[in-house]
Amino acid sequence: SCREQPIFSTRAHVFQIDPATKRNWIPASKHALTVSYFYDATRNVYRIISVGGTKAIINSTITPNMTFTKTSQKFGQWADSRANTVYGLGFASEQHLSQFAEKFQEVKEAARLAREKSQDKTELTNPALNITSHQVLPSPIISSNGPGEDKLFRSQSADVEITTEKERLKKMLSEGSVSEVQWEAEFFSLQDNNNKLVAALHEANANVDQWKKQLAAYQEETETLRQRVAELESQGAHDSSSENNKEELSQTLEELELLIKAKDEEIQMLKSQKCGRWEAEGEREETLQKLQELETRNAELERRLHLAEQTLAETLAEREKIQNEVTKVAEIMDVKIFELSEIRQGLAKLVES
Repeated sequence: SCREQPIFSTRAHVFQIDPATKRNWIPASKHALTVSYFYDATRNVYRIISVGGTKAIINSTITPNMTFTKTSQKFGQWADSRANTVYGLGFASEQHLSQFAEKFQEVKEAARLAREKSQDKTELTNPALNITSHQVLPSPIISSNGPGEDKLFRSQSADVEITTEKERLKKMLSEGSVSEVQWEAEFFSLQDNNNKLVAALHEANANVDQWKKQLAAYQEETETLRQRVAELESQGAHDSSSENNKEELSQTLEELELLIKAKDEEIQMLKSQKCGRWEAEGEREETLQKLQELETRNAELERRLHLAEQTLAETLAEREKIQNEVTKVAEIMDVKIFELSEIRQGLAKLVES
């Protein structure tokens, strides 16, 4: 990871030219992938890499003779002679395409400067490159005698060993680069998921504001119902002796029960809707708690209504009981008065006799 680092990344749909027709594009994946520019500080090489799953779909080394061509407002392509293919990228916007094209030009120029610098360095360190075109180096196979030819033969053998070692290191580092690109792809995937969660959270917050307004309206209606219940309880305490007040109170209680039932149905509807629309856990719990408080308050109102009805019934029963007792006392008094009248009549007759 210290040797090769990503310098620019973007998201695009990756295509490759059909090797049979050389005209049609073949999509490399069903979804957009992460496409990154990598710089190898050790070899001073720039590469474009894209990984789909565990497979490197693009592994293109940038050379000075490459050209990135914009074929439309959102599509661009370049040819890689080493990979013997043409890569195509489809971007989400024209701005992303322009950024990738500008970075391609910068990397291409950097690769050109790196090649020129490497050539200058090679010419300074390797005197054999200064030999003119008409001079021919002795062949190590034909001229095998002499100290000079023997030394040249050993140098070429060492070059073969160094090349083999370089190939082995290149393979190891390439595998490490693929792992880096995989991590980079996972990072961009997590960023996409985070953006989706943020958008869902904003939507949930907007829904929560709407539910808060509805809850405030329900709370106002509940407070109005509570005040009406208090008034009815007061009226029931003072005017329990009136039959008309009883009928009015009963009718009002029935209306309140219907209103509470309607509110319960609305609360149940809100509960069924909130499961599909709320995705923010904290706001959902807060709103659920408010709904539970509203249900508790409605239950308390129902209990108080029940107590008011029970009190009214007990008061009416007590009044009927008192009326019955008064009636009985009146009957007894009538009997006593009748008996007293008879006694008075008897006394009057005795006095006359």
